[in-house]
Formats: sequence, structure tokens, C-alpha cells
Amino acid sequence: MKKIIIINGPNLNLLGKREPNIYGSLSFTDFFETVKEKYSNVNLEYFQSNIEGEIIDKLQTCGFEYDGIILNAAAYTHTSVGIGDAVKAIETPVVEVHISNTFSREAFRHQSFISPHSKGVILGFGLQSYELAIQSFINN
Repeated sequence: MKKIIIINGPNLNLLGKREPNIYGSLSFTDFFETVKEKYSNVNLEYFQSNIEGEIIDKLQTCGFEYDGIILNAAAYTHTSVGIGDAVKAIETPVVEVHISNTFSREAFRHQSFISPHSKGVILGFGLQSYELAIQSFINN
């Protein structure tokens, strides 16, 4: 059974409440429960933090033991050299995910410190972006 973790960054704990016109009205907890049932053949875990160092620590902890990491570093995507370096340093492949199409938003969101070190990038498909990332690990 594949072991995959979803790591979410700052403010994603507010999904369902925060800017529903961009992020939807479903909480991530509710979405995650549905996804766990749908992909019962995968050991799925979830971690969220608003703190950059905790995200780096989690990447380092999981980065040598898991089959895949799905990372939505949120705003840290565009600002954190440290998270980008952590993704580069680990062995577990990482798929960078974004709920919104970051290229249709503010210009500063067009840069990612994570993309150059990722297996792939999925963005703009709402919460389905996470499912596409899971499928990318299942199908490889």
C-alpha cells in the first residue's frame, strides 16, 4: 500500500470559510475524509501548519520514508527558499498543488521556489488538484 501525505501551508486550515469564491465552501477536513474513502487502497495522511519551520520539519521527516508528498505550501510557495531547499534535499517525490490558478492571480504568485524541485505541478482545479496528485502517485 502506497504511503502518501498531503502537507498544507498557511491559511489552508480556513478552507470553507476563506474566500469561497476562490477556494470553495468545503472544509479541507471534510474533503480529506471523502478522499480517504475514495482511495482506500492508499495510506493517506494529512498535515497542516501556518508555520514555515514546521512544514520544513515535516518534509524532512517524511522525505525519506513515504512514497509521495503532495505539497500546497500556499503563500510560502512564493517566498520560502527554505521549503524549496527542503524539497530539493529529500528523496520522496513531491507534487506541488494549488487550488487556484496562481498564474491568473497577482504577479508575485507566478514564482515558485518549490516547482524546480518537484515531480510535477497541478494548479487551478480546486480541491480536485489534490486528487490528480494522488492519481499521479498511484499510476507510477
